[in-house]
Amino acid sequence: MDAWSPEIGQYIDSHIESEPDYLVQIGRLTHLHTLRPRILSGHLEGRLLKMFCQMCGAKRVLEIGTFTGYSALCMAEALPEDGEVHTVEINDEYEPLILRSLSLAGKTGRKVTLHMGGSEAVIPNLAGSFDVAYLDGNKRRYIEDLELVYPKMRQGGVVVADNTLWDGHVLEENAREAQTVGIKTFNDKVAGDPRFVCAMVPVRDGMTLLWIK
Repeated sequence: MDAWSPEIGQYIDSHIESEPDYLVQIGRLTHLHTLRPRILSGHLEGRLLKMFCQMCGAKRVLEIGTFTGYSALCMAEALPEDGEVHTVEINDEYEPLILRSLSLAGKTGRKVTLHMGGSEAVIPNLAGSFDVAYLDGNKRRYIEDLELVYPKMRQGGVVVADNTLWDGHVLEENAREAQTVGIKTFNDKVAGDPRFVCAMVPVRDGMTLLWIK
């Protein structure tokens, strides 16, 4: 769901930092080789993710939901040479395309470590703390994934959750579809959670920002 017309979207894209060529290639490959290319983060969201990492002075980033690697690489752009993005993807069908994306990105791609498997299996075994986390995996598990991520985050870090407007389905009072219920439950919980300062931004399908007190 976009909060603006295609013309406004094009205007925005033409007035922000441009995509590196390898991200343009990854976008094309995603449209060619996946059934749901719409879930790619895309130009605006990717530039925002990069900026969030820059503003936090991030060195270590954790991502749940790699898809084809676009968002992980956007965040990796912002990191120092010894920075790390640890990205978790459960769908092994995406692995060849993710590895191709990381290869296309050269030095930036070498900052990204791909972990194949479920977040509940991978995250408890990751050492060290993280400055930024990006939740873009199974919407049914957003609450569970937040609780996995939280102990790994430093104070003053930022958690970004994607798709928190969920094509407007969050307005359904008696929603039963599991992903809609997951997103609504997450939104309700974090809005009043004393551990965070919470803001929601109507970019594309909604982004929620959680600053850790």
